[in-house]
Amino acid sequence: MAAAVASSPFPASRRLPSKNHIPACPAAPSLLRLAGGSSSRRRRLRRALRVSAAPEEADVLPGPGVIELEMVSAGLLEELPVDPLGGSQLDIGGLAFQGDVTGGFTSGGSGGAGAGGDGGNKMLDRGINTAIVLGASTYALTKLLTVDQDYWHGWTIFEILRYMPEHNWSAYEEALKTNPVLAKMMISGVVYSLGDWIAQCYEGKPIFEFDRTRMFRSGLVGFTLHGSLSHYYYHFCESLFPFKDWWAVPVKVAFDQTAWSALWNSIYFVVLGFLRFESPVTIFSELKSTFFPMLTAGWKLWPFAHLITYGVVPVEQRLLWVDCVELIWVTILSTYSNEKSEARISDASTSTDSQDNSR
Repeated sequence: MAAAVASSPFPASRRLPSKNHIPACPAAPSLLRLAGGSSSRRRRLRRALRVSAAPEEADVLPGPGVIELEMVSAGLLEELPVDPLGGSQLDIGGLAFQGDVTGGFTSGGSGGAGAGGDGGNKMLDRGINTAIVLGASTYALTKLLTVDQDYWHGWTIFEILRYMPEHNWSAYEEALKTNPVLAKMMISGVVYSLGDWIAQCYEGKPIFEFDRTRMFRSGLVGFTLHGSLSHYYYHFCESLFPFKDWWAVPVKVAFDQTAWSALWNSIYFVVLGFLRFESPVTIFSELKSTFFPMLTAGWKLWPFAHLITYGVVPVEQRLLWVDCVELIWVTILSTYSNEKSEARISDASTSTDSQDNSR
């Protein structure tokens, strides 16, 4: 043993102290330089490499400038942040080193990709929504402004704007004569889409961050069901109450706000639930709890509007007037229909996160 020590190129006096004691060596300044401009990191590194007296001797130092990673003090490892896989992480001058409690470190990259991805998806959704709104608005205004484009030769801007409302109304009446059901379906689809968009904005969502799928569902129900069913309902109501006396108007309003409102509110609620792929048990349970609140909410609006519907407006024009009022009513309907579903999804997500955290 003495011969081995004598033949070693290092003097016997150069011995390592105890496990928590690391001698000053040429590697320390280089590590301090790696720490960059952060004073807190430098202090932590100095504290880890601080020289202290040791009562016992250890093995011979392998060579100048080399520090065994297993000699890193346990105190430093306890101070390092722990990664989810059970290791520790050391950040020196922007370089991330990761490893387990034995001191084996490997280089790793910094996170943040998830947050960046979420931000990118949000910007993409906002861009798509903006394109939808601007595209639909541009198309609608173009159709309204160019109704007389075949007769514009020699017209002034004043003449175009002057005749535009009258000729658009004439085009609408012509569409009612040609295909009344399709014309009313188109109007109801647009109104129900706009109504759901207004409802989402009323619930606190930014104007261009609306739920496109939810708005499409509402518009689909308005297009496929409300326009066609309302067309036949108003003709049925006239045949059921063919009287022209003044008392026929409140009777029609009462019938509308009991039988027809209850039927249509239920159809809207149930169809939206199936379009959200909810179970029939869930749909009918939520319908049962919201049926009377939806019905009584309509009594605050529709009786006054229907005095005009059944007292003034002709049968063929009633749906257009009703759809104008529907912009307010669909906001209420959509809020009632979606708030319980969204609350249930939020509760389920919160419960899932709690279970994952408890594990």
